[in-house]
Amino acid sequence: MRPKIDLQVELAFPISGLALTQAYYARYQAISRILDETPDLVALAHRDLEHALEQLDRSTPAAQKRARYTSDNVLRMVLVQVIEGLSLRETVVRIDDSPGLRQFTRLHRKPMMDFTTLCKLRNAILPETWRQINRRLARQAVRSERITGEALRLDTTAVETNIHWPTDSSLLWDSYRVLARWIEQARELDPALVGSGRLHPRRAKREALAIARKAAKRRQNAESLKPLYRSLLGRVEGICEWALHITTALERRMQSGRYSGWATATAQVLREELGAAEALARRVVDQARRRVLCGESVPNDEKLFSLVEPHTELLKRGKAGKEIEFGHMIQIQQVTEKFITDYDVYEKKPVEHALIEPALASHRALFGCDPSQLTADKGYYESMEALRRLEQRIDVVSIAKKGGRTAVEQDREHEPLFRHAQAWRAGIEGSISFLKRVLRLGRCFSKGWKHFQATVGTTIFAHNLIVLART
Repeated sequence: MRPKIDLQVELAFPISGLALTQAYYARYQAISRILDETPDLVALAHRDLEHALEQLDRSTPAAQKRARYTSDNVLRMVLVQVIEGLSLRETVVRIDDSPGLRQFTRLHRKPMMDFTTLCKLRNAILPETWRQINRRLARQAVRSERITGEALRLDTTAVETNIHWPTDSSLLWDSYRVLARWIEQARELDPALVGSGRLHPRRAKREALAIARKAAKRRQNAESLKPLYRSLLGRVEGICEWALHITTALERRMQSGRYSGWATATAQVLREELGAAEALARRVVDQARRRVLCGESVPNDEKLFSLVEPHTELLKRGKAGKEIEFGHMIQIQQVTEKFITDYDVYEKKPVEHALIEPALASHRALFGCDPSQLTADKGYYESMEALRRLEQRIDVVSIAKKGGRTAVEQDREHEPLFRHAQAWRAGIEGSISFLKRVLRLGRCFSKGWKHFQATVGTTIFAHNLIVLART
């Protein structure tokens, strides 16, 4: 059985005599103590990492056998990446070159893994596992009386996906180049199946750029762009038909046993990837044709904004300087000690007032009772009747009303307790800023919906450890 953690700790030598350096590593030492006090955190991660680590060992030749990394090593390296706000490449360099971080990650004299291995191991931890890890840390914080549940504040924010600004022409070009890449790989596997047809990625790119340049000119109208779009649409539709023919032929040849061994696995991957890309490309063609050629207004729910991140949602939150965002909404709920007791990631933008009861249920499950103070911004307002129902259970409900107010409603919002709670509510904006600015949650660089959710959970976990380390 693979060990979760190395129990044999090597000797730790002084890192530096500089006070600033010592304060820097003192935070990591405090986080390390919290992880040691809560071994269930590593155990939860170990369930997902054990198989991935065993695969890593099997794939390494005996002559080049590297260290047997533990789940504890991986979890701590992921924390370093989030806390330091680094890319994967920067993370492995920083840890490899820092005695203090080697001590925190418990690598000691082990060789540092490369960034691709770290990426695979980080992605092996599932979103639900991160949720369980955060809940386990919250229960430990309650048990050790580091957090209290007297007050609760809620807020939502947007986390962007890592995509470029989507336009019809750029999405059509993306469709062509992605399909062309997979067709070339299919040609390497089976040239006779693909045939001798030529791909024209440069022509497709020139047409997309011509549309972008012409559209940028203020005096150009939509009619002048239609001939260019017709040409680009025809080119993308042509490669879609070619891709469909290849996937069908691959399926037939796999069923007939034409391939064997490695070629069978490669053909299976090609068929799945090419089929998925072809389906997305047809969606892009359909929405471009409806919007540009037919003049139809396509609802946002039916639009595709990226071939790489097809789960991306268009968000209009009315923020100054950022009217439109592409990503997903998340909600965080926070207590007095700035600890985030729970979070949610939404594939589709939710109605905020519908999130209050689930948040209170989560709070009761953790603390055993409702908070005595609940505060949120006016986006959570539903009606005065709903607020009165909450006030029957909660002493102070500080949620401002949207729109006009009667004299009674104005008096309610000018009460000292209401205003004090609203002032405390504003503190959650600072936590959101910390998550986005310091811990790099403003934009998710992980690919796919599953890894998007996992990234949010990882960042919340790192945030909570930093909060507990301060206390």
